[in-house]
Amino acid sequence: MKKLIAAIAMLISAAFLPGCAQMQSAMGDSTALTSLVTKQLGVSDSQATGGIGAMLKLAQEKLSAGDFDQVAKAIPGTSKYLDSAKKLLGGGNVGDAAGLQSAFSKLGLSPDMVGKFKTILTQFAGQSGNSNAASLLAGALK
Repeated sequence: MKKLIAAIAMLISAAFLPGCAQMQSAMGDSTALTSLVTKQLGVSDSQATGGIGAMLKLAQEKLSAGDFDQVAKAIPGTSKYLDSAKKLLGGGNVGDAAGLQSAFSKLGLSPDMVGKFKTILTQFAGQSGNSNAASLLAGALK
């Protein structure tokens, strides 16, 4: 009986371990994206998070739900970034390229940073192995 209970416990543990690893990976990748932006562009963590969030918010506004789901799967921590954008925008929408520049201005970022963020974000989405997500994101951010 003890062997049966031990075997069941091992099976249950094994069933949950992959999910834990995926969760840790997703959290690590989210931090990796923020770190990538801060290092490459010399911005603060809050500027990186807010800028990424504003871009993802614009993509969410422009894409169908199914297409945005593909983008969200390619960018770990999407909900964290969208929460940051919600705070930045006071719950409003980005709307268009001018709205994106306005959001960046609120973060203390110059308009030329929009293109730099876009490049990093779309490359990051593509590196997840989802070139379609990268294409969808690039199209939404035009």
